[in-house]
Amino acid sequence: MNADLVLPLETMTVAEKMDVIDRIMNDLSRSSSTVPAIAWHEEMLRQRAENIQNGKDRFITLEEAEKRIEKKIKPR
Repeated sequence: MNADLVLPLETMTVAEKMDVIDRIMNDLSRSSSTVPAIAWHEEMLRQRAENIQNGKDRFITLEEAEKRIEKKIKPR
């Protein structure tokens, strides 16, 4: 099926597109065991877990993550 025939992507707003993405992700999450893993994503998760295990990375709190993001996007 060609998505361009089903959805008028060229005329949809960003909000409408995000709504469609959200609906698709919700639907896929109901059957996540049948959704194949993307190879690069699986490798990235494996590497991150390894980095946590060997101390190269660490978990941070949501508050710390928000502060880091805010600092990066704050106008100078």
